[in-house]
Amino acid sequence: MKSRKTLGFFLLLFCSFIWGSTFVAQEKTAVQPFTYLAMRSVVAIIFLLPVVIGWDVVAGRKDRVKYREKCKKENKTLMIGGLLCGFFLFVASAAQQIGMYMGTTAGKAGFITATYLLIVPILGLFIGKKVRGLHWICIVLALVGLFLLCMTGGIAEFSLSALFSSYTLKSMTVSTADIFVIASAFLFSFQILAVDKYSAKVDCLKLSFMEFSVVAVLSFAFMFLFEKPTIEGILDSWVSIVYAGVLSSGVAYTLQIFGQKYTNPNIAAMLMSLESPFALVSSIIFALVITGENVLPTGYEAVGCLLMFSAIVVSQLPEKKKKAA
Repeated sequence: MKSRKTLGFFLLLFCSFIWGSTFVAQEKTAVQPFTYLAMRSVVAIIFLLPVVIGWDVVAGRKDRVKYREKCKKENKTLMIGGLLCGFFLFVASAAQQIGMYMGTTAGKAGFITATYLLIVPILGLFIGKKVRGLHWICIVLALVGLFLLCMTGGIAEFSLSALFSSYTLKSMTVSTADIFVIASAFLFSFQILAVDKYSAKVDCLKLSFMEFSVVAVLSFAFMFLFEKPTIEGILDSWVSIVYAGVLSSGVAYTLQIFGQKYTNPNIAAMLMSLESPFALVSSIIFALVITGENVLPTGYEAVGCLLMFSAIVVSQLPEKKKKAA
């Protein structure tokens, strides 16, 4: 059981790394939000289809009849789970992409989106999921870290007066674009809870494939209703689309389902919020490789990363068992 929890921990940590690096690719896309979602979902489906077929063959090798019966029993749950996870992933991703398309910066979007690490446990209380006192402390610690990481990028001076300067206060104002990103944080929370509910009941690969099939169908519908996609625009953004489709969608969201199968949803939310520090690291590496510019993090960004990683480490401390009376 402990080894499964460890596996879930590292799978979700790897997901965060992929999603963090995808923020850089996401900023470089020239296509409109629904077109971007539609294209990356198609890439994810193309990537996942042979994987699902191959897994199906391997899983049914020992006893094909018994495996088919098991699949038939899971089909209804798989359909419901795929529809729910896919719907929430679509509306959350669309809201985030629209917000960034309208002008919300990657740093601000990363901070607002990652507040699902607070929203998930609050929503979980309504469905009977308990939260340890230690986890609440870690959540607050991680949120402070997120603020320092994502909302203080232009502050070089390490002081309280600089932290509460007009620049910082101005960056905290809420625009129309930010409202879409705030909505995405709530919607991603529902997606995390939906994955938590269904990942233990059905085949994780098939659930991921269903999830992206739903995202693709909805994205194409909204793309043709509200946007005017062009082949030229899609081809101009093909690197970003393929990167996001294969790694962020095909790999990371599939590993999220596997990882959450063995991980408490509150811990999962904290782990996945690490995409913000990874986004910072990725942007530094991108600038160094592409432009040759050595952009080091500010003191606040470094402290923010440290606080977030500390919160994750502390959250893994074992719970003290109550002594029997």
